[in-house]
Amino acid sequence: MITKRWSVDNSVDKEDSYSQFSQAADLLKNNEVVAFPTETVYGLGGNAKNDEAVRKIFEAKGRPSDNPLIIHIAEKGQLDAFVAEIPQNALVLMERFWPGPLTLIFNLKDGVLSHYATAGLSTVAVRMPDHPVALELLKKTGLPIAAPSANRSGKPSPTTADHVWEDLNGRIAGLVDGGPTGVGVESTVVDCTGEVPVILRPGGITREQLTEVVGEVIVDPALADESQAPKSPGMKYRHYAPDAPLYLVEGTKEDIQHFVDDKKREGLSVGVLTTLENKEFYCADYVYACGQREKLETVASSLYEALRFFNTTDADIIFGEMFPGEGVGHAIMNRLMKAAGHRVISR
Repeated sequence: MITKRWSVDNSVDKEDSYSQFSQAADLLKNNEVVAFPTETVYGLGGNAKNDEAVRKIFEAKGRPSDNPLIIHIAEKGQLDAFVAEIPQNALVLMERFWPGPLTLIFNLKDGVLSHYATAGLSTVAVRMPDHPVALELLKKTGLPIAAPSANRSGKPSPTTADHVWEDLNGRIAGLVDGGPTGVGVESTVVDCTGEVPVILRPGGITREQLTEVVGEVIVDPALADESQAPKSPGMKYRHYAPDAPLYLVEGTKEDIQHFVDDKKREGLSVGVLTTLENKEFYCADYVYACGQREKLETVASSLYEALRFFNTTDADIIFGEMFPGEGVGHAIMNRLMKAAGHRVISR
């Protein structure tokens, strides 16, 4: 398959941009799959109402079909077609955080969406992305678009069009290049089907931000207990992992250097995932600083770029720093723990 690629300026008022949007929208309306940027990561979109289109998403990603997808919309009014009801908490959260990196879980209205998009569940995950390219493309299709991250399943999520190209060129019909994304980690997923909202996946909107708006918010126990089955799209299987094994180190930078030295004596090529504050401290074959520890949002925005960096090296093993679990740090640690396969070591 030939993958068509368009470069679109984020200022969508240019005539050539509209022409490119129309080409990409036509592919989506013809049940092909197209990758496009959002404010979190690049998504791989397909018509959520069509079985064939949704199957193409799973096929391109190599993603198990029992893993539900997030539905992307451009207008709140689109919910009426496939959502059974909109609870009060959801209305409040939509008013405050849409468009934005927040996915809400609703009870599903049968007979509209492909059952492949929802993995046969009675609920559906929906969000409205806060990105001009994504919103314009969604408006031009007029469709609910199922869109997981646009990467091969298990690999770090893509935050640039080049990441998508590396993973999916020749496997999808099109790629809309709207430049690098901003937030860097995926949307927060909140289940609004019960009396109290439940965070199923931490992301760009923090628990603290949510509680300011709706009061009590619960965190899904499955996020802390690996033995429990997660309920959120994109959380069921191993994700984000670089090619070399990643170990998170509970301790100081001196502790990390101790492990680095041990592995170098064994003749291994060693990488370290750190921040700008500590980058110059480490003596390793590859050291990558993903943002500033004092500004965790910068760590979130460059985390997947960092994980992908190590795939361009001959590193045999990677040691990573850990981060506070509050605010956006909750999302960072969630992704790092999954990337590391929950391997945490200490001296």
